[in-house]
Amino acid sequence: MAKWLDNAIFYEIYPQSFKDTNSDGIGDFNGIIEKLDYIKELGCNAIWLNPCFESPFGDAGYDVADYCKTAPRYGTNDDLKRLFDEVHKREMHILLDLVPGHTSVEHPWFKESMKPGRNEFTDRYVWTSSIWEAPEGMGSLRGISDRDGSCAVNFFSNQPSLNYGFYKPELPWQQSMDDPGPKATVEALKDIMRFWLKMGCDGFRVDMAGSLVKHDEDGKGTTKLWQGIRAFLDEEFPDAAMVSEWSQPKNSLAGGFHMDFILFFGPDHPNNLFRSPEPFFASRGKGDISKFVEKYKADYEATARNGLICIPSGNHDVDRIARHLHGDELKFAFAFLLTMPGAPFIYYGDEIGMRYVEGLDSVEGGYNRTGSRSPMQWDDGVNAGFSCAGKEKLYIPLDESTDRPTVQNQMADSSSLYHEVKRLIALRQAHPALQSKGEIDFIYAEKNAYPFAYLRSAGNEKILVILNPSDRDTAFDCDYSLENELYAFGNKMSAAEGKITVPAQSYAFYQVS
Repeated sequence: MAKWLDNAIFYEIYPQSFKDTNSDGIGDFNGIIEKLDYIKELGCNAIWLNPCFESPFGDAGYDVADYCKTAPRYGTNDDLKRLFDEVHKREMHILLDLVPGHTSVEHPWFKESMKPGRNEFTDRYVWTSSIWEAPEGMGSLRGISDRDGSCAVNFFSNQPSLNYGFYKPELPWQQSMDDPGPKATVEALKDIMRFWLKMGCDGFRVDMAGSLVKHDEDGKGTTKLWQGIRAFLDEEFPDAAMVSEWSQPKNSLAGGFHMDFILFFGPDHPNNLFRSPEPFFASRGKGDISKFVEKYKADYEATARNGLICIPSGNHDVDRIARHLHGDELKFAFAFLLTMPGAPFIYYGDEIGMRYVEGLDSVEGGYNRTGSRSPMQWDDGVNAGFSCAGKEKLYIPLDESTDRPTVQNQMADSSSLYHEVKRLIALRQAHPALQSKGEIDFIYAEKNAYPFAYLRSAGNEKILVILNPSDRDTAFDCDYSLENELYAFGNKMSAAEGKITVPAQSYAFYQVS
C-alpha cells in the first residue's frame, strides 16, 4: 500500500461547483488550482476529484463519452496535468473518479456496439439476443438501433452497462467472465488507468466498484476481477491508490483495494449517524451508536484489521450533513470522523457547514441530490466568490440565505466549524494512533445510550476518545486515567472510582497507558 495513505485526509471536489475562473458559471481546473493552498491549509493532503471527462452530462459526468479526454468546460488534458503537477508541488495527492460499470450512450464504443454486424465492440456491453427479451432484474434500452437485442443499463437509461460477464451464465446471451468480450472490457479498463496514471494521477476512486460482474454470488466474480486489476497495478504502478465505492470491505479489500468507501444508509451504516430521523450526533440525544459499532467491528475483523474503511462527511449523492445536524453538533460529527481508522473524506464545503439548498430543480441528473451540489461559498462577494458570471448562468443556484456560511466569515471566527475541523486534523496528524492504520477498540457503545468511547492505538501510543453530543450529562464504567488530556471541547470530564463522568455536549481525547 502506498505509504502516503497512512496519514491521508481527503477533500472531495465536485468540479462543477468549486471555483469558476472563466465566468461561464461552471467550476474548472484552474479554479481548483487557485484553491489548492486553501485545501492544504485546512490540513487535507489528498483530493478526490469527481468525474471530469467528456460527457453529455446526463448524470453529472458519471455518463462518460470519452475516458481519455477532459470535458472542455473544465479545461484541457494539459490543464488537468497541470493540476496534478500543482498538487504534487504541495506534497499532496489526487485521485480521479473512475466509472468502470457503464458509459454514456454517446460513447463511441456504444455506437459501434449498436451496429447489427459483428465488430470489436459488439460484446463490449450487456446485450440480450432478442429485442423481445430484457435482462432480468435490470433496466434496458430497446429499439434504439438495427441490432436485435436489449441492452442492460445501470440505473439511468443513458448509462448502458459494460460487459464484464456473468458469474454463472444461464442464458445463451450471458457471457462468462472468461469470454473474449468481457476480457476485452477489462483490458480497455487497464488502458484507461494507464493513461491517467502515466499523466500523473495517484490512483482512483472507483464508482460502483462491486457491480461489474452480473448475477455475482456474494461478489466473488467481481472480487476476482479486481484482483487481476491489482496484479496489473502492482506490476506497472505499485504506488497507485485505489478506493472503492462498495461498502463491503471484506470483498473490496480482498479484491486489492486499499480503501472501501462506506456510504450506504441503514441503522448499521455511518450515514445513519448523521442523516436519519434521530442522528446519534444530534444534541437531543435519541440516537443509537450500537448497530453501527456492531457492523463496523464485523467488517474490521473480517479484513484482519488491514486496509482502510473510509467514512466520508458526505458526498455528491447524499444530503449535506448540515441538513440534519446544526451548530456545534457538526463539530461532534467531525470529531468522530477525524478520530476513526481509515482515511477520512471531507466533502467540499462541509468544513464550513454549507447547507443543503432546498427546493431546487434537478440539474444534470441530480434530482434530490442537487441541493448538495450548490456552488462553494468562498466570501461575501459576487456569487459568494464562486463565479463572476451572472447569477442566471450558475451551474446550480447558490444558497441565498443571508447568514450562509462562507470561508471568509468562518476563518474570521476562531470558534467556527472551520477552525475546529482544522484543529482536529492537526491533532490527528500529530498522533499516529489517530491516523489511518491505528487500531480501534470500542470501550462504550451501548444501545440507545451516551457517551461513545473508543481507544485508538499504534505502537506504544494509546488515545482514549470520548464523545457525548447529547444535551445531558452521562457516565460510564472505565478505569482509564484522564490525567493526560490532549484536547477537549465543552466542559471538563472527570474520573473517580472506575467511572468517567461526561458533561453534556462535550468531547475529549486522552493519552492513556
